[in-house]
Amino acid sequence: VIAWCLYYLFASMTSYLPWQDCDNEWNTCSCADATTNFSSSDPWKGRRPDCLADLASIKNGSKNTPSSEYFTRKVLGVTDSWTDPGGLKWDVTLCNLLAWIIVFLVLSKGIKSLGKVVYFTATFPYVLLTVLLVRGLTLEGSHEGVMYYLTPNWERLSDASVWSDAAVQIFYSLSACSGGLIAMASYNKFNNNVLRDSLVVPLINCLTSFYAGFVIFSVLGFMANYKHDTMEHVAKGGPGLTFIVYPEALAQMPVAPLWAILFFFMMATLGFSSQFSITETVITGVMDEFPGFFSSRVKRILFRAGVCAVAFILGLPMTCRGGEYTLNLMDTFVGGFPLLFVGLFEIIAIIYVYGFFRFKRDIELMLGSNIVISAFFLYFGATWLLISPVALLAVIIFKAIQTKPATDGSYVYPEGGQALGWLIVLAPLIWIPVIFFFEAFRNGLGKLLKKINSPEENWGPALSENKTGRYSDEYKERMKQRTGSNGYTISNPEEHSSSEKYARLQATFVTSNQANIPNGKEEHTVDMENGTKQNGTAQVKDGTGETGTSGQFQNPAFVKDDDK
Repeated sequence: VIAWCLYYLFASMTSYLPWQDCDNEWNTCSCADATTNFSSSDPWKGRRPDCLADLASIKNGSKNTPSSEYFTRKVLGVTDSWTDPGGLKWDVTLCNLLAWIIVFLVLSKGIKSLGKVVYFTATFPYVLLTVLLVRGLTLEGSHEGVMYYLTPNWERLSDASVWSDAAVQIFYSLSACSGGLIAMASYNKFNNNVLRDSLVVPLINCLTSFYAGFVIFSVLGFMANYKHDTMEHVAKGGPGLTFIVYPEALAQMPVAPLWAILFFFMMATLGFSSQFSITETVITGVMDEFPGFFSSRVKRILFRAGVCAVAFILGLPMTCRGGEYTLNLMDTFVGGFPLLFVGLFEIIAIIYVYGFFRFKRDIELMLGSNIVISAFFLYFGATWLLISPVALLAVIIFKAIQTKPATDGSYVYPEGGQALGWLIVLAPLIWIPVIFFFEAFRNGLGKLLKKINSPEENWGPALSENKTGRYSDEYKERMKQRTGSNGYTISNPEEHSSSEKYARLQATFVTSNQANIPNGKEEHTVDMENGTKQNGTAQVKDGTGETGTSGQFQNPAFVKDDDK
C-alpha cells in the first residue's frame, strides 16, 4: 500500500494529473470523464474513433471513471483472476523497494533513529489533515457529506461484520495483540506512567480517526454533488476510497496537483509510521531472544537489512499484476480471526493464568499506589475480568456464524484462494496449541500445568535497581527459607515476633515403616540455622510405628514450652 502511495505521489508531480481525463493509452471505451457525452453520436468528439463501432453496447454498459481505470489498469495492471499473477509490475516493485530502503535507513540505528523520525511521521499528518479539511469544507456539497458521516445507521449494529471490522480496526491502529506495544514499551523507563499512556493513546487514536472522517466525507459530499449521485454510491471502503474516489475528487479541485501531492504524502507518512513500528517489533523480538549474538553493531545492522530484504521479497507476489487479489486475500484473513483469537488468549493468560491481582501489584510496583490508581483499577478490573473477554468471544462467534466466501468486489475467490485464506488464519494461531502440546509431551501434562501457572524464578524487573518488594533478592531468599524444596520452616520470626529468641529451624522428615525403625522409634534430623544438625525422636504409640498427632519430639531444641 505504501508503494501505491509513493507511485501516486510521483505521478502527482505534474501540471496535469494523469487520472483527470480518459484520453490516455490505458483507458477503455467505457471510460467517461466530464467531456464525455454518451447521448451524442460521437461521445468522444473524434478522440476515440476505435470505439464508434461498438457504440450501442458501450452506451448500455457500465461506465468507469478516469481514476478507477488509472488505478486498475495503469497502476495495478490487474488481471482477470487470482490464478493469473500476470508477472511483476516493475514500476510498483521499484516503489516497494524504495519504501523498504526508507524503512531500513530509519531503523538502521534502532530505536534512537526511529524515535526521532516518529516525531515527524506522527505529527505532520495532523497539519496535512487540517489543510485538507479546510479545503474540503469550502467545496460545494461538503455539508451533505458531513451529515451523512455523522448520521448513524442503527440497523448495521446487528451485522457481526461491523463489530468485527471495528475491533480489527482498533487492534490495528493501536498495534494491539501484534507485539508492537510490547516491543515499544520495552524501551520505556521502569516507572513510566503506563496508566496515563493507556488512557491518552487510545483517546488520541479514536479522536484522530473521527477528525479524519470529516476530511474524507467533506470531499465525498462534494463528489456526490458533482456527479449528481447519492452518498451510498460514492462512499466506498478499502483501497477504492484512497486510490479511486478521493483522487477523483482531488482532480476536480483548482490546483489539483498540489492537493494530490499533499494527500498522498500524508498517506505515505501514515503508512511509514505504522511500517516502522511493525518492522521494529519483528527485529526487537528476535534480537531480545539472542542478545549475545547481536552484541556487535555490525551484526545488528546486517540483521536489520536482512529483515527488510526478506520483507521486500515476500511482497513481490503483491506487486505482480494480479497482486491486488493476494493483498486483498491477506487483508481479509489476517486482520480478522487471528487478532481476535490472540487478543482473547492474551487476556486469559494475563488475567486468569498469571492473575489479575498479581498483575495489579506489578503495575503498582511501577507507579506506586494511590486513590486515583485504585479507582482506575475498578474500571480495568471490570473490563479485563469480564467485559473484554466476553466481547471478544461474542465477536468471534458471530463472525464465524456470518462468515462468507472471500470476495474482491464482484470477484469471488476460487476454492484454492479460500483454502489459502484459512491457512493464513491458521498460520499465526497454530503455534499456540502446538507449543502447548510439545511442552506437555516433553515435561508431562501435570508439570506443564504447574509450570505455566507459576512465574519463572527469574521473573521480574530486568534491572536490579527496580527489583523491589516481592522481586527483591532479600524477599526471594526469605521465601526460599520459608518454603524450601527440602522441607518447611518451623517458625517465621516476622510472623511470630514473640518467638524471635528461638532459632529458625528447617526440618527434613524421612518416612519409614516399622521394620526400618531402630529400637521401635523413628529418628528425625533437624537442620539448624547455624549449620549444625540435631537429632530428635518422635514418640511412638503402642509400638506400631504410627506416630500420633499428639506425639512430640524429644529434642528440646525443636519444642519449647507451648510452641509447637
